[in-house]
Amino acid sequence: MLREIRPAILILLLLTAITGLAYPLAMTAIAGVIFPKQAQGSLIEKDGKVIGSSLIGQEFKDDKYFHGRLSATSAPDPADSTKTVSAPYNAANSGGSNLGPTSKALADRIKEDVEKLKTENPSAAVPVDLVTTSGSGLDPDISPEGALFQVPRVAKARNLPEARVRQLVTEHIQGRMAGLLGEPRVNVLALNLALDEASK
Repeated sequence: MLREIRPAILILLLLTAITGLAYPLAMTAIAGVIFPKQAQGSLIEKDGKVIGSSLIGQEFKDDKYFHGRLSATSAPDPADSTKTVSAPYNAANSGGSNLGPTSKALADRIKEDVEKLKTENPSAAVPVDLVTTSGSGLDPDISPEGALFQVPRVAKARNLPEARVRQLVTEHIQGRMAGLLGEPRVNVLALNLALDEASK
């Protein structure tokens, strides 16, 4: 019997070594050589200190910064491990909310957010990405319309001309990948860093 199952055991061990160890290590090494910045998490540094990643959003609440998409990620409640608390952009718990299009709680929250945003810029339509959460909860980008909508608030908070802030947004619009994939977008962290530089 051992003679019959020995080849199966050897093949299992060989394939485990190849696909579970050798291949992942080779791909990691190749990625580190060809794409060193991306392989390290696309980290962004300022004054020698890591302040974020271009791939994971951050929460900006101050009026002088552009705000990203809403995040529905959560974390365990420190006071009660059976419950969760809101933890925006929590990379350890990536995911969207479980609220569907018929959810009253979702509809009420969106209505409240739209009304709040209309007070910031009453002359413009509220872009949908400013009141909806992303599927991952980690989206670092917003639409160009979402960024341009926030220009009056940011310009007022920073005491900058709206035209200058609008120009910064335009400079940070990234097109579709390879001209085909995705939609035009603006990386919120990169835009806010450029805004800090322009305000000096």
